[in-house]
Amino acid sequence: MRMLARTLALAGAVLASGCGGSGTTNNPGPTGPSAPPAGGADAVVIDIIGERGVQSFSPNPATVPDGRMVIWRNTDVLVHRVQLNDRSVDTGDIGPGASSAPQPLGGVAKPYHCPLHPAMVGSLNGAATEPPPGPPCEELYCSP
Repeated sequence: MRMLARTLALAGAVLASGCGGSGTTNNPGPTGPSAPPAGGADAVVIDIIGERGVQSFSPNPATVPDGRMVIWRNTDVLVHRVQLNDRSVDTGDIGPGASSAPQPLGGVAKPYHCPLHPAMVGSLNGAATEPPPGPPCEELYCSP
């Protein structure tokens, strides 16, 4: 009987520790829904709704005052990623229910998109919503 009790106690400890694996990718950006992002208490949160063109993000356009951070929160069932069209910010993959790390984008007027779903477009602070840029041009294939 003691052996069974010890085995059950050991199994419980292993399960409580998560079996030694986190099941996450090697992506430092997103955090889970139960762990609010550090520095995000005063951030503007933009929800990722899903593949709906300019209605993919809410609010869109988003107003982010100077000095404030932006956090994208994935409320969809698919993985998404947010990238400014000029590629100056890339959140990395954001899983369902997770959020990006806070980004210092207060006062910045720029369009953004989901590179995994290019029809998903949004903008910050009144920037024109535009399609994401295509791949970089290689010299032999560029049009004059």
